[in-house]
This record gives sequence, C-alpha cells and structure tokens, in this order.
Amino acid sequence: MPRRDPRAEQGQATLMIVGFAFVLAMAVALVVDTSAAYLQRQGLDTVADGAALRGADLGATGREVYTSGVPRDRLDVTPAAVRGAVHDYLVASGAYARYPGLSFSVDVDRATSTVSVHVQAPLDLPLTVPGSPGTASIGASGSAIVVAER
Repeated sequence: MPRRDPRAEQGQATLMIVGFAFVLAMAVALVVDTSAAYLQRQGLDTVADGAALRGADLGATGREVYTSGVPRDRLDVTPAAVRGAVHDYLVASGAYARYPGLSFSVDVDRATSTVSVHVQAPLDLPLTVPGSPGTASIGASGSAIVVAER
C-alpha cells in the first residue's frame, strides 16, 4: 500500500471550518430575521384586532352611541365612519410611531355588519443574508362583527 503524502491534504480542515462557519452565520441570520418578522407580525395582529374592534364600534353607531344609546333598528356600518375610526385608533394607540410606514385598508360588509382591517408595515431586517433584501413587508388582519342584542 503506497504511503500518502501528509502535505497533500494541508488546508482541507481550514476550508471545511470556514465553510461551516459561513453556513452557521447564514443560519443565525435567517433565525434572527425570521424572529424579528414574527414579532412584528404579532404586534401588527394586536393593532389590526384593536383597529377592527374600534372601527366596528364607532363605525356602526358613531360617537353619539355613548351619549344617546344604541339605536333600536339594525346597526348600520358606514365605511367612511369605519375608516375614520380606524385611523383615529392607529394615531391614538401610537401604531404609526411604533411601525413607521404603517398603512391600512378597511373592508366593510354592510350586509353582515362585518369590519375587516388589514395593516401592513415595512421591517428593516436586523441581519441580512447576502443576496437577500434588507427589508420585508409584514402584514396582519383583524375583523369584528357588530351585533346589537336586546
């Protein structure tokens, strides 16, 4: 059996260690970015739910419900009132300050008195994998139904 020259394999371990370190660094970046996106989505879920509840509440009866009571007929959800209530909620709750670039859309189903709110905000990723974008757009939705029971 011929003897191998030990110098022929010099540097192979270094190359493997550098390769593994690169793969590990990319995995860490992926986990950190995924965690940041998940946490932002959780926060946006809360914002969307609160905005939908506020929009359904104030969009259905207006601010006068607290002074004049709930009307006897079916609660009518007004899209313009819902949009205004959602915007006011986002300002009052500090969502615009917490999520710069926040945008929202509102869908109102007047037949079922359902209000759906979709919020979206950009996220600057803490770590980036080479060749990947440095920002991501994260969105969440919430909905509420207006029901008057007597």
